Amino acid sequence: PAHSLRSCMLPRRGILGGAGSLLTLALLKTSVRAASAFAAPPSFPCSRALPSTGSPEAAKGAGTRGRRPSGSVGWALAFACGIPALRTTSAVRAASGIASARMSSSAPEIAQFQCLSDNYGFLLHCPETGATAAIDTPDAGVYSKVLEEKGWKLTHILNTHHHWDHAGGNEELKKLTGCKVIGPKGDASKIPTLDEAVDDGDTVTVGNQVAKVLNVGGHTMGHVAFHFDKAGVAFVGDSLFSMGCGRMFEGTYPQFYASLQKLSALPDETKIYCAHEYTAANAKFALSVEPDNSALQKRVQEVTDLRAAGKPTVPTVMSVEKETNPFLRWDSPELRKVLGLESADAVDVFAEVRKRKDKF
Repeated sequence: PAHSLRSCMLPRRGILGGAGSLLTLALLKTSVRAASAFAAPPSFPCSRALPSTGSPEAAKGAGTRGRRPSGSVGWALAFACGIPALRTTSAVRAASGIASARMSSSAPEIAQFQCLSDNYGFLLHCPETGATAAIDTPDAGVYSKVLEEKGWKLTHILNTHHHWDHAGGNEELKKLTGCKVIGPKGDASKIPTLDEAVDDGDTVTVGNQVAKVLNVGGHTMGHVAFHFDKAGVAFVGDSLFSMGCGRMFEGTYPQFYASLQKLSALPDETKIYCAHEYTAANAKFALSVEPDNSALQKRVQEVTDLRAAGKPTVPTVMSVEKETNPFLRWDSPELRKVLGLESADAVDVFAEVRKRKDKF
């Protein structure tokens, strides 16, 4: 409450000085004793962390736990926040948490579905504003069906690159919905119905959801990824796959290596939404160049079980990719030994892995 927030931010020295502090402590003890006869101990808003706005479970209890203390207990406790001895770190933290909780947005809803033969389609929906983005458009018909089932209106298309199985549905979906098409500056001339070109360091907003644009060229010259930091997700198109990466159609080895370095620097817990179900095939190649990697062996078994059950292996997690993906393991002694490149530069290790995968 505003009253409690203001009381927590009184000057360090109260207007009554040390004597005033002693007087307030005496009043506090008296007030608590008087109130205990008829009131249950209330929660003190200055020393509690507010529940996350995105947590239904937390929100259920917020109506009772979040009430300001009433009567003399409330006033005494609130005034006590101004006493140096009682103004704790947790109170300051809680006060700042009030503002951040009010400004934060709920986690986005993400719909994932199969398109074409092995593509995945993705929709990211902001529950507070109703804004919805398609990440690439491999099949306009499938996207339209999912949008109708969900009751969502398409407001944005975020293209990662220009290939037809990623931008082929742009025109139809834009015609149907009037959505805004955003895509990579480096592929701009090849993206149908592009409205806004973006590049490394730019931001894209979908309702209350904000993504940072990463230039991850290599598969195509202008390929980008969209990292929704607050949500902990990244849509990477064909730049990175589970245990693999895209073929290098247009870029250079140093460029692609730098792009994968950029992606591997994302937080370990980041969910990686890649655009194809290539994981089982990638696993076979990964084992051929790093056969004794125990984390890889475990992951291969997980993938085998998932595919046998007809389940997707996407999204993956960055921490898992750094342990199992040969295109991110340029520092692995075993991988370097298998390649005969123990003392080579990391970019040369990456290039050799990519060349071998092309022929596998």
